[in-house]
Amino acid sequence: MRMLLALWGYRGFILGSVKREFQAKYSNSLLGAVWTVIHPLAMIVVYTVVFSQIMRAKLPDVAGGVNGPFAYSIYLCAGVLTWAFFSETVTRAQNVFLENANLIKKISFPRLCLPAIVVANASLNFAIIFGLFTLFLLVSGSFPGLPYLAIFPVLCLQVLFAVGLGMTLGVLNVFFRDVGQLFGVVIQFWFWLTPVVYPINILPEYVQNIIRYNPMTSIIASYQRILVNGQWPIWESLWPVTVLGVLLCFWGMHLFRKHAGEMVDEL
Repeated sequence: MRMLLALWGYRGFILGSVKREFQAKYSNSLLGAVWTVIHPLAMIVVYTVVFSQIMRAKLPDVAGGVNGPFAYSIYLCAGVLTWAFFSETVTRAQNVFLENANLIKKISFPRLCLPAIVVANASLNFAIIFGLFTLFLLVSGSFPGLPYLAIFPVLCLQVLFAVGLGMTLGVLNVFFRDVGQLFGVVIQFWFWLTPVVYPINILPEYVQNIIRYNPMTSIIASYQRILVNGQWPIWESLWPVTVLGVLLCFWGMHLFRKHAGEMVDEL
């Protein structure tokens, strides 16, 4: 509670940092924030072109009979956009202390403001692209209805997991720089070991059983179930990642508190 109050006390600093970073990111760009949309859109177009023929026969089974022209595109967006949010949050969080070393050494402020800024920036980028995707769902007649509201608690679970993992990696990365390099490789394999661009039921059963241990599998599957099937997520499947997220948050905070002083020397 004390940490939350500290963050609230520095909300001006956090919001100001988010605003400055967003403006700086597109300051000399003609298209500005449009690039936030172009990058994931380009990825979705590539995957649609490459995989649409392969998945056309498989998708109706996982989409609960949905067989419209946008079925696979919606399936892709449900996974790719939310995965990008997760990846950006964790990747930036694991580097946040290194990237702000000068700020940490020169200014006294709650260091937890830095992960908060990372989450706020990633959330802003996600809100822009996912808002446009929601508009597309409405215009195309593919809006899932009331189950759409379930996206928000699932997003909260994803952020909890991403922050816990990012904080833990962020502290370790200060002392062991190989952590950041290794995670850059891991996140690429992790993407393909998560059913983002393919339905899990096309895999052999023994592989499916292994992939279900992936904490992101249940989260991505929940988004796809909501947005493609128009159904509520299977809440029981989200308990393991919820517990893991809470444990990682506590572990990350423990590491941070224990090594906060040493971190300044290492930076």
